[in-house]
Amino acid sequence: MESTSNGRSAGHVQSVERAIAILEFLARTDWAGVTDVGNVLGVHKSTAFRLLSTLESRGLVEQHLQTGKYRLGFGLVHLAHSVTVGPDVTRQAQAGCEWLAENSEETVTLSVLEGNESVTIDQILSTSTVASRSWLGRRTPLHCTSPGKVFLAHLEEAERSAIVAGPHERYTEHTIVDAGRLAAELDEVRSNGYATSFEEFEEGLSAAAAPVFGPDDSVIAAIGLSGPSYRFDHERLNEVAPLVKEAAEMASISFAYPPLDEETD
Repeated sequence: MESTSNGRSAGHVQSVERAIAILEFLARTDWAGVTDVGNVLGVHKSTAFRLLSTLESRGLVEQHLQTGKYRLGFGLVHLAHSVTVGPDVTRQAQAGCEWLAENSEETVTLSVLEGNESVTIDQILSTSTVASRSWLGRRTPLHCTSPGKVFLAHLEEAERSAIVAGPHERYTEHTIVDAGRLAAELDEVRSNGYATSFEEFEEGLSAAAAPVFGPDDSVIAAIGLSGPSYRFDHERLNEVAPLVKEAAEMASISFAYPPLDEETD
C-alpha cells in the first residue's frame, strides 16, 4: 500500500486517525488528562485539547468538572449499541414502547444492562407541555433507578448480592443506600414484575420499569416510564406500573417469551 511521507496511508485523514486513537486510548485507560492524550498521540497539548473538545461537543467523550480529565462519553455508548444489540432490541421492543407512550403520554425509555450500569438505547419523549429531557445514551446506576433495579433484581444471586452489598452513592435524600433495604426492595421487584423509583436518582423525577424477557428467561432490556414527581407521586406510580408491565410483556412476546413449551403447560 502506498504511504505518505509521514507513515500514514495515502488518503487517510490525520485528524480522524488521531480522534480514533484518542477513543482507543480512553477505552484502555478510562480517565485521562490532556497531557496524557498529547503524549500518546505525540502532539502538542493544544492540539490534543482541540481534538478532545471536538469529540466532547459530539458526546463521544466527557470531561470531569473537578479534575478536567476525559473519558468515553454517552454518545459513543449509544453508537456502539446501535451496531450490536441496539437495532434488534429497539426494533422488537418498538411496539410495546409505542403502546406505552400512547397510553400514558409520558416519556418512555428502553434500557439495557452495560456492566454495572443501565444504558438508555431508545426513547419516546413525553407529549406533555412540560419540557422533557433526553436520556438517550445515558448511563445510570442500578441501585436507585427503576430500570437499574429491574436488572439488579434479575442478576444471578452471587452477582446481585455482591452489588447490593455496596457501598452505594447517595444522589438524593430518597436514595436507598442500605443493603438490607435494597435487597428487600429487589425481592418485591421480582414478585411484582416491575420496579419504581421516587426521586431516588434526581429530585423531581419518578419512574417505573419492567423487564423484557428473552426465550431463555433472561432479562434483555427494561421498558421504563418517567415523569415529574408532582404528577408521579407514589399512588400514581402504582397506578401506571401495570401499564409498564403490560408493555414489557408485549415486547417479551416479540422475543419468543415465554417459550412454546411453557405456554402449553
